[in-house]
Amino acid sequence: MQRHFETELKNLKDQILAMGGHVELAVEAATQALIQRQPGGLKAVHELEAKINREHMEVDESCLQLLARQSPLAADLRLVIAVLKISTDLERMGDQAVNIAYNTKDYLEGKPVKDLVDIPIMAVEVKAMVRDCLDAFVKQDAALAREVLKKDDIVDNLKDKVFQDLIEYMSKNSDNVEQALDLILIARNLERLGDHATNIAEDVIFAATGQDIRHGGQHK
Repeated sequence: MQRHFETELKNLKDQILAMGGHVELAVEAATQALIQRQPGGLKAVHELEAKINREHMEVDESCLQLLARQSPLAADLRLVIAVLKISTDLERMGDQAVNIAYNTKDYLEGKPVKDLVDIPIMAVEVKAMVRDCLDAFVKQDAALAREVLKKDDIVDNLKDKVFQDLIEYMSKNSDNVEQALDLILIARNLERLGDHATNIAEDVIFAATGQDIRHGGQHK
């Protein structure tokens, strides 16, 4: 019975990793289409989101079945609860990637605002957060998860800088406001991706240690 339970837990982890891998690919495709000005890459984002949505439902069903059959306790129960929450954050990250794809499509159809500087840096930081929170989940590494939490401030500060620069740009270039707004929305979606990665990191810490650090509870 114990071996069967451990197999089911491993399958759950594998499902989350597959889902997370598709999220990473979607974020990469969306941001690279913007940075390289290649809208052809945006189709992949929508295809990946469809996979992520299916995987979200499959993970939820697997968790519910495991809870019903095995009635896990203590650390195992925390892990299953964390998986349920992580799958929801990953699904929402797929939504954010699609939002970036839509805004990128609109942006590339107009006149470029200016050379992109901070948004590509944001994209790099966010992709690192996504990768690291998933690595922390696989390894049940609370220390690595805490490093993800620290990176969220970097992404927030970059978003604020993008907003300030683009608001200033719009005040001087009223003929190109729509493109500037597209970039503001892209930066906002990148920031939200970082927020979801932070949520996952918090769930990893909960699963690994039993400590609930949401809402500022002893996590820095």
